Amino acid sequence: MNQNLKSLIESKEAADLTFHTLGIFIAEVNGREITTKDWGRDKTIQLIQFFITSRHRKGLHKEQIIDRLWPEAGMNEGNRDYKIAYHGVNKALEPNRKSREDAQYVIRQGLTYQINEAKIWIDSEAFDRAIQIANHFQQTEQDTTIEALEFATDLYKGSYLPNRIFEDWSSLERERLQLLAINAMITLGEMKLKSNPEESIRLAQEALLIDATWEEAYRLQMMAYRVKGNRPQVIKTYYVCKRILDEEFGILPLPETVTVYEEIIAV
Repeated sequence: MNQNLKSLIESKEAADLTFHTLGIFIAEVNGREITTKDWGRDKTIQLIQFFITSRHRKGLHKEQIIDRLWPEAGMNEGNRDYKIAYHGVNKALEPNRKSREDAQYVIRQGLTYQINEAKIWIDSEAFDRAIQIANHFQQTEQDTTIEALEFATDLYKGSYLPNRIFEDWSSLERERLQLLAINAMITLGEMKLKSNPEESIRLAQEALLIDATWEEAYRLQMMAYRVKGNRPQVIKTYYVCKRILDEEFGILPLPETVTVYEEIIAV
């Protein structure tokens, strides 16, 4: 196995604090799940989720955080909510930390705050890095590419922070990860088309669960059914695609999709 991918897969075991954000939100410290009771208030969970989402921004000012999380709050109310939520985050993550010790998971520098990425594992970050590895080796190491894409698609259990689906501050990250997931599923399915068409069909269906209008997934599914010699399912898949596109957008399938279908049924 490629060393970069091996290190990525093993990184979870080396982290004391882990976060699952794809399809569910779970935090664990040293293998113990942090419960709703441990978090206390929902604003505490919002704050740690915002820190995770904004992890690549180098230091967020407290006022910026309050404005993004609780824009309706006045200055006094926002400062109060932030103070309580920040205390709740540190208490949940480090229940045994002494009062004068610096927090190890959320770094504070004056009025700016940042999650300490060096000490944590986040599934969406691991997913991102696996995609990067796959992209890097796609032209040179097919086995590494497949392994990286398998790892990434296994990590993607659903939408990013599904309990914040209506929050503006999480929407861009959610959409970005969805797009990466769909492309990873399609690419992996194409790579497995001849050797494992059943897996290609499953990956196409997983992509369509994310976006039912994604034509590449229908094309992949039709090609996989062709490999299996299942002509009726090719026809069914095409007409499902045609119906969905008509219902959602009032459009016909792309020429590429029509060509794949016509080439298959002409045989």
